[in-house]
Amino acid sequence: MIRVAAVGDVHAGLDSAGFLRPHLGHLRERADLLLLAGDLTRHGDPAEVAVLVDEVADVGVPVVAVLGNHDHHCDQPDGIRKELEAGGVTVLEGEATVVDVDGVRVGVAGSKGFGGGFAGACATDFGEPEMKAFITHTRCLADRLHGALASLDTDLRVALLHYSPVEDTLAGERLEIYPFLGSYLLAEAIDRAGADLVVHGHAHGGVEKGMTPGGIHVRNVAQPVIKHAYHVYCLGGPDGTACD
Repeated sequence: MIRVAAVGDVHAGLDSAGFLRPHLGHLRERADLLLLAGDLTRHGDPAEVAVLVDEVADVGVPVVAVLGNHDHHCDQPDGIRKELEAGGVTVLEGEATVVDVDGVRVGVAGSKGFGGGFAGACATDFGEPEMKAFITHTRCLADRLHGALASLDTDLRVALLHYSPVEDTLAGERLEIYPFLGSYLLAEAIDRAGADLVVHGHAHGGVEKGMTPGGIHVRNVAQPVIKHAYHVYCLGGPDGTACD
């Protein structure tokens, strides 16, 4: 059984030193890898991400991340990524990586994702160029996520996102902002390619557990939702499903 630790929306700032590190001391005993589901910083300042890198340094397990909307605010996502990778964190955007855990190959495909809404109440790429660009961006990221997942020939596969692929985990958020919290296109991409688990963040007022239309477990790991430094999910159990 593979143990996947995950958390999102930690929003590290220049004053955040020591906010996470004390809770990661026993991570190696509890998990086989750590996933960071975006919004790693408050404003997307590379100096902020340097604080986070110090928090997750030498935790004893591979660390894989995607960026979130906060990490793009200063228009320096490349700088954020460079800082994370220099600190040993694997960063994904439409890409995949493979982690070997005692001979079990775990594939992680990641994307920030984007918004647009969900079936019955979603935006479309029709009308003004701005609306077309909004949905085209989401569709492009969803297509890249599908390609990354489909490329994985591994024992287990995890989709790592910031934006949500389903409505389930948004329950508690205002309905008016659902289109800015995720998109059904992400779930369609995941269901087409297949996965054993999906984790995302972004929806601070949502709930933890959901499922794609195709029956894949989805977990909202935004720290305000899980209220812990991380949650651990088990893969490869007797029934082949994710468990808490």
